Amino acid sequence: MQNLRKRVRYHYRGNAAGSTLRLTLGCLLGLELRRVGSGKRMTFGKASEAALSQWMADNARVCWIEQSEPWDLESQLISQLDLPLNLDQNRHNAFHGHLKELRAQARQRARELPISS
Repeated sequence: MQNLRKRVRYHYRGNAAGSTLRLTLGCLLGLELRRVGSGKRMTFGKASEAALSQWMADNARVCWIEQSEPWDLESQLISQLDLPLNLDQNRHNAFHGHLKELRAQARQRARELPISS
């Protein structure tokens, strides 16, 4: 099980294959998703992942509160706040369909391109 520090660090320094936040932000920023390695994983490639990491360092902030049952608070917040980048439990958000389609199109384009090294 990962601790919060490792999870946040991965969102900021990892790649789109392991972070739905990075996948979403990269798609919104117009980065090209590509298949890598065996062709099953999809990332934005080294240069674009680095650019995304820098964009996040400049523009994205994280904060948290301790909560004994965070899944309850998460459901409550998603239902009450406008959180357009959250797809899970968030079908009621007006941006949900557009974001879901944008990510699906990026994945489909990546499947049509050759595997990157």
